[in-house]
Amino acid sequence: MINNITLIDDNKIDLFVNQKIIEKYDCGLKTRMFTSAVSAINYLKILDLNINSNSLTKPDLIFLDINMPQMNGFQFFNELRKFDMNEIKHMHIFMLSSSLSLEDINKAKNESLCTGYITKPLTVEKLKDIIETVNVEDKNYNYKKPI
Repeated sequence: MINNITLIDDNKIDLFVNQKIIEKYDCGLKTRMFTSAVSAINYLKILDLNINSNSLTKPDLIFLDINMPQMNGFQFFNELRKFDMNEIKHMHIFMLSSSLSLEDINKAKNESLCTGYITKPLTVEKLKDIIETVNVEDKNYNYKKPI
């Protein structure tokens, strides 16, 4: 069940707009935002160390931009592989990018930790489809990548 959404994007305007889209869809969803993939990885490392912390929550759904300074979306996946796979296998990570490059789209499709590829902008309709699909898959415990 999707309760916690993480947004990772170096564009603060995109973060703000995406947060508003999430709130419009369901104001009860918790949203955490990061302006860099490095910050998000550091947060996940802290979560990994503080499993019993009530104030920190593991994301159920991550929207990840591809093109960011320091660490791009694909490098984020490489760092994520260093974590306990049992902890991350329940996270659904969607690339959310303005890139229409077939190379980026195919690379995302071939990325085992990537659940799907969405072109910006995020809309309430896209979010609804994603959450409903993920919730049904989680409920059936039969996870298949919807790419």
